[in-house]
Amino acid sequence: MKYNIYCDESCHLEHDNKKYMVLGGIICEKSNRKVIKRDILNIKSKFNIPYRAEIKWNKVSPSKLEYYKELVDYFFENDDLRFRALIIDKTQLNHKLFNQTHDDWYYKMYYYLLINLVEPKQENYIYLDIKDTKSASKVEGVKKYLSFKLMDYEFNVIKNIQSMNSEESVIMQLADLLIGAIGYRNRKVYDEEEFSWAKKELMMHVIDKSGYSLTKNTMLSE
Repeated sequence: MKYNIYCDESCHLEHDNKKYMVLGGIICEKSNRKVIKRDILNIKSKFNIPYRAEIKWNKVSPSKLEYYKELVDYFFENDDLRFRALIIDKTQLNHKLFNQTHDDWYYKMYYYLLINLVEPKQENYIYLDIKDTKSASKVEGVKKYLSFKLMDYEFNVIKNIQSMNSEESVIMQLADLLIGAIGYRNRKVYDEEEFSWAKKELMMHVIDKSGYSLTKNTMLSE
């Protein structure tokens, strides 16, 4: 069987004055991706959202709240979709202590995320959102690190890792939405100047649908 994994991240830069970085990914069977895309486009049509309008946490607003809630509902009601996230407190980073660069650490974090998403006995195709001009080298670094750790030297498990513009994948955009809610909860920006009642309500909706606080570890099997 073949699987696609769509990954995104927020606050990934080393010196961006953001305490928490969130990595997240959604996995689905490769054969189901077209059905999932069709379902999401139908939700867009229901709310008169343009076909090419990106699903993004930063675009959550009072006028689009019900639309974004329905997208969250769709994710949690669809057994073909599975999501995991990794939350990192960047104030605790000490690259010198571990004799590593920020890029080395970045690859390790993706390993910790993906090791719990990858189907170890199947073919996995991984897509990372393009963030900056270093995306190509980061993709190669993640692939080498993950394949080494999985002892997948012939790339039978990790068939491919590539960068993708999030505009090309509504599933990756859905990952951005969930990552945004998790980051919002952990950064507690809803108590600060960036407060948005629409984002807070959507965040609470994710908490309600998931049954998790979004701040605590969960079992690897969940």
